Amino acid sequence: MPSLELAAIIAMLRANPITIGTVEQVRAGLDAAEAFPLAEGVRSELTDVTGLSGEWLIPDSPAVGRTILHLHGGGYVCGSIKSHRALASRIAVAAAAPVLLIEYRLGPEHPHPAAVDDAIAAYRWLLKQRVDPAQLVVAGDSAGGGLTAATLLALRDAGDPLPAAAVLMSPWTDLACAGESMTSCAEIDPVLGPATLREWAGYYLNGSDARAPLASPVYGDLSRLPPLLIQVGSAEVLLDDSTRLAERAQAAGVDVTLEVWDGMIHVWHAFAMMLPEGQQAIDRIGAWVQERLVT
Repeated sequence: MPSLELAAIIAMLRANPITIGTVEQVRAGLDAAEAFPLAEGVRSELTDVTGLSGEWLIPDSPAVGRTILHLHGGGYVCGSIKSHRALASRIAVAAAAPVLLIEYRLGPEHPHPAAVDDAIAAYRWLLKQRVDPAQLVVAGDSAGGGLTAATLLALRDAGDPLPAAAVLMSPWTDLACAGESMTSCAEIDPVLGPATLREWAGYYLNGSDARAPLASPVYGDLSRLPPLLIQVGSAEVLLDDSTRLAERAQAAGVDVTLEVWDGMIHVWHAFAMMLPEGQQAIDRIGAWVQERLVT
């Protein structure tokens, strides 16, 4: 049964929607999360990643060689290092791994496939830094989860060595917004609504095909991908973006762990400092990653 803290968070979100407004307003609202403290024992280091702003979140005593590339959420039009460093720091602790956040280009200023190009560039940059792909995980939340899947498809098709595994948190994998939960969960999702998602998809796609695999990986060939952990809440309009991706990836022979968390909202992990289930989900990610990166 969901915690009492969840009810308080939902009430707060309904009173102060974080995804309603102009792109500029939503960007500023999400970046206010910069005030959230990093997890205890984590230090940050700014870095340049092929011309992109990057930041390392490094836990005390990380496992040797282990690395996570995290692609932040924000509907491809907002989100940043500021908005996601607290979440990334908690993942770093749970997985005992440095996490690299990057500021990939956003729409509408930089439409598809700019975000995919930047994620690929960051991944290849890590390999040039002698990060072993067998000790590398790509992770992402919301749009960053969809971008994670798209990046895997692009790397596979280009013949690049793939990471050991990938983690998708409440991923947005269908920019056509065709999932049944887009309607069935519209009244209970306090974070996202179909109208907002369709607006953001339009900004990012800029007229390109919403069902192109590198925009909406749920429509792509999902074979030969590394193991996937997909976490999604049952109270999300993006629920079916996860369940359909999991079903199609499993049918293509991929090792998929799908977790549907009862009553949870979109990227509930981000509320871990006040929501027990948020930290529990992050701890689960850490354990899953460590199981797959045994040295």
